Amino acid sequence: MTQIVMAADTRDRRSGYKVDASRGERVGRVSSEWHSRPDDERYLSLADLHASVVTRTERSRTRTVESSAIRVEASNNDPERLRLIVPGSDTPIAPTNWSFGQLSSLVGAPASYLRELPAPLAAINLQYGLAAHRSEQIKTYEIDDGRTELRAATGPDYGRIFDHQLVESVRRIAGNGTGDTRWKVPGVLDWGTGMYNPHTEISKETTTLYASDRDIFLFLVDDLNPIEAGRLPSGEPDLYFRGFYCWNSEVGARTFGIASFYLRAVCQNRNLWGVEDFQQITIRHSKLADFRFAREAAPALTRFANSSPQPFITSIRSARETIVARNDDDRSDFLRKAGFSKAETGKIIETVLREEGRPPVSIFDFVQGITAIARSRPHQDARLDLEAKAKRLLEKAA
Repeated sequence: MTQIVMAADTRDRRSGYKVDASRGERVGRVSSEWHSRPDDERYLSLADLHASVVTRTERSRTRTVESSAIRVEASNNDPERLRLIVPGSDTPIAPTNWSFGQLSSLVGAPASYLRELPAPLAAINLQYGLAAHRSEQIKTYEIDDGRTELRAATGPDYGRIFDHQLVESVRRIAGNGTGDTRWKVPGVLDWGTGMYNPHTEISKETTTLYASDRDIFLFLVDDLNPIEAGRLPSGEPDLYFRGFYCWNSEVGARTFGIASFYLRAVCQNRNLWGVEDFQQITIRHSKLADFRFAREAAPALTRFANSSPQPFITSIRSARETIVARNDDDRSDFLRKAGFSKAETGKIIETVLREEGRPPVSIFDFVQGITAIARSRPHQDARLDLEAKAKRLLEKAA
């Protein structure tokens, strides 16, 4: 019977949960973040993360200025650095590496070339570009942190979603992200036993709460309340957890986005295993981006956090119960009509036979075979194409 595993099962809660991470999709986005973040970009709670991004926002200011009125200064005594004098302030502003690239891009100058020049020569080229800038206006984002730095330089219609806005939205549903609510930093899968332990200590090594001077990224799971959606060939429950990650850059280094999904496990390297029902919202930092965040993204996150998993459970159950093939000809015809090549068809059927001990008969069987093949594809485009086809098959069964 398909059901939600009751939280009252304290034995499972203490020892962890047996999961089958060989099924579903593997998503490496969180792992990429985990690998690339130094210790000073890792936070142990949402409270600490929020305090950090709020403090820098409070020290920052935005203004729109005429590009031709910006003066670029450099000194032969300091050939590595240049300064900007922006209308309305006599205090020199030092561009960061990121904002220098943005400024160069806005005026059509190759940032990589300018960075190789001595500062006085780079200043001359940049000054010429600002004077000839066609859109005439630039929106600056400056921070006073002992010295004034230019954090971002964008077009006048850039729609800034502040990092603290995202963190505040997440805190409304996840508190500190440390277990004070159902949403928390994830545990770790033990590959040797197949047990997923949700009680892993939150440390710099295990945290999934990140922020740099350019962006933020957060990943949380509801891994103390597993969801049973059918049975494995062994007869054990097929368990899932809800999860989501979100990201933003108030300086324009990336879009804003939220991804929600169901997953079976998270490993030590923070790869997501056994992912199903992956949904994503992205918002470009264009005009009215903050309005779209307030109207679309933040409510969508709250809806997912508070929603019942029953539609997902029903979808998985329907896919398991929808029989589409009873013999080899049926299996080949079904996959070929779904857009798979003859070679792919053979591999999918062989994969299900090897992993399940029987040939595929239901939509769920075929989807598991397709996602298993997708996990082995080294090229992202090919992997995403297979995963999209698997998703379409699941949607047919819903």
